[in-house]
Amino acid sequence: IERKDGIEKRLAGLHLEEGSLVLYDLTSTYFEGRACPLAARGYSRDGKKGKLQIVFGLLCNSEGCPIAVEVFEGNTADPATLSTQISKVRDRFGLEQVVFVGDRGMITQARIEKEFRGVDGLDWITALRAPQIRNLVSSGALQLSLFDEKDMAAITSPDFPGERLIVCRNPLLAQDRQHTRNELLEATELALDKIVAATKRKTRTLHGADAIGLRVGKVIDKHKMGKHFILDITDDSFSYKRDSENIDREAALDGIYIVRTSLAESDMSDHDTVLAYKSLSRVERAFRSIKTIDLQVRSIYHRLPDRVRAHIFICMLAYYVEWHMRRSLAPILFDDHAPIAPDERASAIEPAQPSAAAARKARTKRTDDDYAVQSFRQVLTNLGTITLNLVQPKVAGAETFYKIARPTRCQQRALDLLDIRLRVPSTRT
Repeated sequence: IERKDGIEKRLAGLHLEEGSLVLYDLTSTYFEGRACPLAARGYSRDGKKGKLQIVFGLLCNSEGCPIAVEVFEGNTADPATLSTQISKVRDRFGLEQVVFVGDRGMITQARIEKEFRGVDGLDWITALRAPQIRNLVSSGALQLSLFDEKDMAAITSPDFPGERLIVCRNPLLAQDRQHTRNELLEATELALDKIVAATKRKTRTLHGADAIGLRVGKVIDKHKMGKHFILDITDDSFSYKRDSENIDREAALDGIYIVRTSLAESDMSDHDTVLAYKSLSRVERAFRSIKTIDLQVRSIYHRLPDRVRAHIFICMLAYYVEWHMRRSLAPILFDDHAPIAPDERASAIEPAQPSAAAARKARTKRTDDDYAVQSFRQVLTNLGTITLNLVQPKVAGAETFYKIARPTRCQQRALDLLDIRLRVPSTRT
């Protein structure tokens, strides 16, 4: 942990430069025990109830390569962590020109006014919250007819001075949100129907506005659909109906999101700005690897804060190694080793399509040079079978020596991609 600052500064020197995009996101992980000062109750991204947790934020470059990590108390709100990361990048790493990319819950309006506004060389890319989008529609600044012929358009609004707003509409996202809303509405109605029946049954009748309201409140809170229903509760009855106008207003905005940035179009095009915001998925991929898939950061039993910080830092460094290994091994993994360049994508809104080479690998399960396509875990498992053997000849006076098992064709291919040469130890017994 004493070397953490120096290591992170070294990584920043390798992977960041003036004008770089810096991706920043936050996650939480639950904690074992109750003695660590960092452990606290807060919003759990793991859905783990009844557990203390810690929060840690990850800084990555535009390609998702991890640069630095910071541990916070478990009840720390996302925006409250941003100022320390800005200081880290500008003061410790010495970068004057930098663009922070964060989600709408991280780079909020309050953070923009306090941390970014008026600071030379410090720009941001984030997105608007749903209420802000609705306000733009109601004020007339955003015309939904923009999307009759295109899926992206840049607008400005006096509510966001000095900013560029890039409005995007994803039809697939719109369908998904509509489907999800219909499912939640139906699930809510099913539960509300049971309450209606309880108020009409002959025995153990549910009565009293307070008792009925309490039951209804639990149902409404569960699916967060209260805004879409009109409720009528009396002492001896309960009825409801859908608020069609409210549902239609929300449905009109399905699939629409707005990326906001302080960058001028001459600095970064609308297309590239949207792709930069969507690149936050690379940080989320890092969190999945660190927390669940490969590195298993949990469970955390340390009690001293510095040991917790060291634990998270070591996991970040392990992911740094994995990130580079995956890039090198990409030709024999299911990963896309020849992705379509951002400027060659027809649309920044539509999901990225795999390259022809990646699609061919997925279909045939073979690489172009006829190797079996593997997962990252399979490659590590296969390489783990290469053994170092101590040989004792049955000849009088003969010395023992080491011999490495000969790699298979697939193992040798992986070693070549990783630029690893196996060497026998030159020791004698």
